[in-house]
Amino acid sequence: MTTTTGTDWGAWQESWDRQQEWYMPDREERFRVMLDMVEALVGPEPRVLDLACGTGTITARLLDRFPKATSTGVDLDPALLTIARGTFEGDDRVSFVTADLKDPQWPSLLPYDSYDAVLTATALHWLHSEPLAALYGSIAELVRDGGVFMNADHMIDESTPRINAADRAQRHARMDQAKASGVVDWAEWWQLAAQDPVLAAPTARRFEIYGEHAEGDTPSADWHARVLREKGFGEARTVWRSPSDALVLAVK
Repeated sequence: MTTTTGTDWGAWQESWDRQQEWYMPDREERFRVMLDMVEALVGPEPRVLDLACGTGTITARLLDRFPKATSTGVDLDPALLTIARGTFEGDDRVSFVTADLKDPQWPSLLPYDSYDAVLTATALHWLHSEPLAALYGSIAELVRDGGVFMNADHMIDESTPRINAADRAQRHARMDQAKASGVVDWAEWWQLAAQDPVLAAPTARRFEIYGEHAEGDTPSADWHARVLREKGFGEARTVWRSPSDALVLAVK
């Protein structure tokens, strides 16, 4: 979709996807399992909170699969939210909220008091364990009884250091090979965004907010499941995983 600004939002979405897939070649598989579990547990017309939504990656896949779904995207990143808002402009199934998930009052900014599903991917590793646990408490209050929360992210099992090292070495060798063929990485993607007339100002604000990259934690999937149960979910466990990442599902 190209708007009156002349910005091709579809091209920015595509370039974001390609950049993210360089780090996570199984990215679409985790989204497929996530949406399978949404359908299985809350049906094909869910009200979804796309948490730390970025460019609206989950929302796009949600609406492609479930046209009667609705989505609220929440994020603090002004550049990614600019792309998200441009992409979904005019779609009354989608709304976006600017909020800091470390602020305990962030749920008060949402248009709904409860959601069938809260979904997030590759975002909450920006948080340290203590604020993440607090966030899980807020999420438990937003999910309706019988509703779900899912987080797909880096979740490292520190009890297997040799496996972890071997996986990391192999992944980075493949990434180096792809980089040599011209793949754009995280830093280069943001350099391109900073050169775009529409994204330059929000990109500058984004780096003022976040700095260069995450300084959070990557606890194990077992940690996530345990804390989610402690914060009010009835069940929680891993429903998909790779050697370095996992998708944890919690049911209220």
